[in-house]
Amino acid sequence: MTSTLGTFFIVRLLINTISVVVLVRFCYYPYSRHRAHAMPFVLFGTGVFIVTALLHGADISMGFAFGLFAVFSMLRYRTESITIKEMTYLFLVISIALLSGVGQMTWWELCLLNGLICLMAYFSETSAILPILHDREILYENVANIAPDNKPELIADLREKTGLDIQFVETLSVDYLRDTARLKIHFAPKNNHE
Repeated sequence: MTSTLGTFFIVRLLINTISVVVLVRFCYYPYSRHRAHAMPFVLFGTGVFIVTALLHGADISMGFAFGLFAVFSMLRYRTESITIKEMTYLFLVISIALLSGVGQMTWWELCLLNGLICLMAYFSETSAILPILHDREILYENVANIAPDNKPELIADLREKTGLDIQFVETLSVDYLRDTARLKIHFAPKNNHE
C-alpha cells in the first residue's frame, strides 16, 4: 500500500513539475523575459503540489485546497505588486499544482488537462488569437496634434519620430503651461521578443 502511494506521489510530482516547467519556460518566459518571476513560479507550483498532495491523505476536500490557495495569495509577495499577466500565470501554476495534488483523475487525463492549459497559455501569447501590441508612455511636445481631428497627423508624426509601427495613441494628460502631453503609444513589435 505504501509503495503504491509512493509511486502515485512520484508520478503526480513528475507530471506537475513537467507541466509547470513547460508552462513557465515555453509559454511565459519567451514573451515576458522576467526570470525574476519565472523561477518562483516553478518553486511555488512545486510547493503547493507537495503541501496539497501530502494533506490530501488527511481526507481534505478540493474546497480546502482552494482555501489554501486563497491563503497563499493573501500572503504572497505583499510588498511587490505584480501585473495581471504574472498574476494569471501564478493562478495557472497553482491550478496545475492543485489538480496534480488532489485531482481525482487518471494520470493520462491529468497530462491531457495540463497540456491543454499550457497550449491555451501558449496561443494566448502569440498573435494567433489577438494581435500583439506593445505600449510605451512618451512626452509629446506638439499639443496641436492631440485634437481628435488631428489623429492621423499625430500618428504619422509619432511614427516618423520613433520609427515604430504605431497602431493607436491614448492621451494620458496634457500640460498646457509647458505645451506638452503624456501619451501612451501602442505599436506592433518588429519581432515577438522586442
